[in-house]
Amino acid sequence: MDDVQVDRILQNPKFKLMVSKKSTLSWTLTLIMLFAYVGFMLLVGYNKEFLMTTISDSVVTVGIPLGLSIIVLSFVLCGVYSYFANHKLDPLTHEAMKEVEAIANEKGPH
Repeated sequence: MDDVQVDRILQNPKFKLMVSKKSTLSWTLTLIMLFAYVGFMLLVGYNKEFLMTTISDSVVTVGIPLGLSIIVLSFVLCGVYSYFANHKLDPLTHEAMKEVEAIANEKGPH
């Protein structure tokens, strides 16, 4: 594959759309997880008293469900990514790859 074909692939509208949507989804989910995790770590570091507060006079503290919610959130975000990847991005990727293959299979001037 020569530089002209690579430039044509990189400038292809469907390829650009595919890359843009994948990037947007990935960064959005990453920021959500990062915000939740860093927020929890900041609570651990700066507000231990809040996390040690018991819920309704039981032995369960606020920190336990918050910590578990971070774990559950990671599974939910994986599910969200899988859903969007399978239902929205895969068809777009398939269309873009057909055009990329057509560009790659073209014979350039020799």
